[in-house]
Amino acid sequence: MLSIALAGKPNAGKSTFYKAATLADVDVANYPFTTIDANRGVTHARTECPCLARDERCGDEHCHDGKRYVPIELLDVAGLVPGAHEGRGLGNQFLDELSNADAILHVVDASGATNEEGEPVEPGTYDPVDEVSFVEEEMNQWLAGIVTRNWESVERKSRSPDFDLDDALADLLTGFGASEYDVAAVLRAVDYPEDPIQWTDEDRERLAREMRRRTKPIVLVANKVDAAPEGTVERLREETGEIVIPATADGELALRKGVEAGVVDYDPGDEAFEIVGDVNEGQEQGLERIREVMAEYGGTGVQDALDEAVYGLLDHVTAYPVQNETKWTDGQGNVLPDAFLLPRGSTPRDLAYAVHSDIGDGYLHAVDARAERRVSDEQELEEGDVIKIVSTAN
Repeated sequence: MLSIALAGKPNAGKSTFYKAATLADVDVANYPFTTIDANRGVTHARTECPCLARDERCGDEHCHDGKRYVPIELLDVAGLVPGAHEGRGLGNQFLDELSNADAILHVVDASGATNEEGEPVEPGTYDPVDEVSFVEEEMNQWLAGIVTRNWESVERKSRSPDFDLDDALADLLTGFGASEYDVAAVLRAVDYPEDPIQWTDEDRERLAREMRRRTKPIVLVANKVDAAPEGTVERLREETGEIVIPATADGELALRKGVEAGVVDYDPGDEAFEIVGDVNEGQEQGLERIREVMAEYGGTGVQDALDEAVYGLLDHVTAYPVQNETKWTDGQGNVLPDAFLLPRGSTPRDLAYAVHSDIGDGYLHAVDARAERRVSDEQELEEGDVIKIVSTAN
């Protein structure tokens, strides 16, 4: 399962985002370090279900009339303050929790109503652009510290006649979620001395910065956009060069609670909602305010941020393994029962291994259920492919 982490300073709205996306019961409060212990939950990426190509919807619990929700892990950790990489605040705990995340949603207080420590200030008086800079730099410095603390072991290995720098750095960085391929790609992108003994702090920081960019890519979530000064989202995009998703986590949470109460008709990621039950005057006014924000930005932004991380930043596709290529069912007759997220470029054999290692080991061939034809073992899967895997383990 893909893992997406929520990063940001305290009180930027990470826990509200997490609660809205997972409906988990977590503390949400207007003071720094509301979150101390990391929260792990399941949320979903949204895509079109292949059942839209059929006369009947699939009926899967994760499909809402053709809107398919694919499970991913969401991690919410303690807020990050300046000096976190040196242990200030709950910094080390926060940063260590990020090690296994595939991508990061950096939740920013677009309203400018909290300072860099997460403490309330007059709305609009703190610049969210500064917030972006210090959080990313803390992450870079944290990884640079890991590299520096372990550099002596790399130097020792370099004395061996069969020393390979790529292998040594892969050993060092795999605990951070880097693969050997990631390490090799980063080393191709930066200049560095071939002898590890000659590396400087600047060399190690350069390596760490590039490694963080590659292995922990970031989507900026401009949260509290309903209270943001005019032009804030555009300025964030222009001055940071990052992907920026405007969002109201409070609005999403209110809608999700409204659905639970039976008074709102809404699916995560919809651009609008309907009031279908009785609400009091205050609730109606609050919902209408959310409606205005959604109309301006095309939704609450919570689902958009998750989808951008999965399908945009990480460039994954959704594939659906079935046993019956005509009915698109599994052995129990369930239509499109499973959905797997795979990196773009994955093949039917990769999907077989994602289903189960035994299925992958016994892989024989695959059938494209949409086209009703056998496909090449090397054919790259596309978004929404429905694939029958023929394996000795079936």
